[in-house]
Amino acid sequence: MILRPYDKSMLFMGILTTRGFPASLETKLTELYGPIVLRSEPFPFSFTDYYNSEMGEGIERFFIAFSSLVSPDTLQDIKTMTDSIEMEYSEDGKRKINLDPGILTESNIVLATTKNRSHRIAIGRNLYAEVTLIYQNHGYKALPWTYADYRSNEVQRILLGFRNEYLHLRKLT
Repeated sequence: MILRPYDKSMLFMGILTTRGFPASLETKLTELYGPIVLRSEPFPFSFTDYYNSEMGEGIERFFIAFSSLVSPDTLQDIKTMTDSIEMEYSEDGKRKINLDPGILTESNIVLATTKNRSHRIAIGRNLYAEVTLIYQNHGYKALPWTYADYRSNEVQRILLGFRNEYLHLRKLT
């Protein structure tokens, strides 16, 4: 059997926040993962009230993507680190910033999570991954478990822009 290396993926993060994007957090993330190549505008996160009891009212969502492509098998390390960073920005044990790392490939979007469900695969360190969106017919296709915000036209438009940048970066490497 001949093992081939994984194709590199684009690391991106969905960020939920009631505190904006502190310069110290941006610095920390770029030191860890390289320059941020794309950043969406923040928009109100009104898809669910799941995070309100922890984060408070007025949650905003935005996305960032990094120019340094990563091996998809690093997702567990990245998720472990982002969970640790979230605690650094917590107040009274409650997160005020939620970092949701994912990887983007030519064909799909994969998110990491701490919660096990029937459609998720263990990736180590008590973490799981799920294919959240599939690229098909020039757009993203949601799956039965896809989060409401990832189903939205706004988020899919952002992620299609990230995908275009990813394809450009892949040509450069």
